[in-house]
Amino acid sequence: MSNLLHNDISLPVLLITGSITFLGFYLGKSMKWLRLPSIVGCMIVGMIAGPSFLNILTDDLQEHLSFITELALGFVAFSIGLELSIKSLKKQGVGIISVIFAESFGAFFAVAFAVYFLTKSIPMALILGSLAPASDPAGTIAVIKEYKTKGNLTKALYAVVGFDDGLAIIIFGFAASLAKMILTSQTSGTHESFLITLLEPIKEIVFSFGVGLVLSIIISFLIRKLKNTADVLILIFAFVMIANGISTLLHLSLILTNMVIGLTIINTQRREIVSKLEEQLSNIMPLFFVLFFAIAGAHLHIKALPAMGILGAVYIIFRAVGLIGGAYLGGFIGSLEEKVRKNIGLGILSQAGVAIGLALIIKQDFAGLGRMVENGTGQQVHMGDLIGMKAITIVAATSIFFLVVGPICAKISLTRGGEIKPNESVE
Repeated sequence: MSNLLHNDISLPVLLITGSITFLGFYLGKSMKWLRLPSIVGCMIVGMIAGPSFLNILTDDLQEHLSFITELALGFVAFSIGLELSIKSLKKQGVGIISVIFAESFGAFFAVAFAVYFLTKSIPMALILGSLAPASDPAGTIAVIKEYKTKGNLTKALYAVVGFDDGLAIIIFGFAASLAKMILTSQTSGTHESFLITLLEPIKEIVFSFGVGLVLSIIISFLIRKLKNTADVLILIFAFVMIANGISTLLHLSLILTNMVIGLTIINTQRREIVSKLEEQLSNIMPLFFVLFFAIAGAHLHIKALPAMGILGAVYIIFRAVGLIGGAYLGGFIGSLEEKVRKNIGLGILSQAGVAIGLALIIKQDFAGLGRMVENGTGQQVHMGDLIGMKAITIVAATSIFFLVVGPICAKISLTRGGEIKPNESVE
């Protein structure tokens, strides 16, 4: 892994990683002149270095560096958990819960109905609809951290992006199970029952919470024994990696596992312990954001955009409509203040890792299922294979759109909510 052979030029991986960090940092800083979040600059550097242009960050190298993405997501989830104080959430009332349910189901039903209207396929509609609620918290949290926003809208965004992935996994589990039953009923042979298939996502959520709870108890005990504040960072780093490793080993959600660690600590430990954690996190998070979004930018294959076609455009439009409309409706039902219910939907549009992971599951689990259909190129394939191919293509392509537009919309949301001043910039 120490060297990369590209166009007969041997480039050390550390040189490439250091260079994109350096360029991402400074181009990110320059984004303030365009009033854009700095992570947009990081993504531009990654996109230029990736396969779409220079191909220095090749697909193989991105695979080798995937641990950075996972580590960054672990820290993002951990920091989200540290913001989810039960006392603070109680002050916002049941409004946050109604927002989480309304935006998640709003995105699911909006996309599912639109896709069914376009394709007349119930399994296709269920699968694409079930991928819509999954969000990518990194983009929203990066904007919050960059502009150091505070207020009820910021607190609401932390809660929504923290908990909606859990609900998204449940929705996916139900929808995928139902779609699988429909497809298997079209072909001969035995198939798993709806309840057995549904147990997988439920098990993932329950075990993620359980592992996170156990790890949080251990880290809380160890932190109380530390006398040097700087040592806290080493402990956090170790436990986020352990949490990620266990999640990978047991096929759990690393976002939920790490979030539960932070959630448990903020609600059970003394304020001085939480302050130690927050102080150390503030020192390391900017580095992870630069690396995470530079690598995310390299994943943005521009050639993939035309491949999504009309179905991809429908997915983008109705996912946005479902999230924004659902969030507003949930805020209205939950009696949230006007600035929160009007702006929270714009702050939760980012989508990437979780949705792509769910799409990969569909591609694997649905292979060979369903009747034979034409795939658009004259070939006959199983309906399950067609759904898997469409899911991967559409989510990969639309993630390009949401990765770029999501953080920009999050900044607009927080600006409209008065928690970023219109002329504010980051030094």
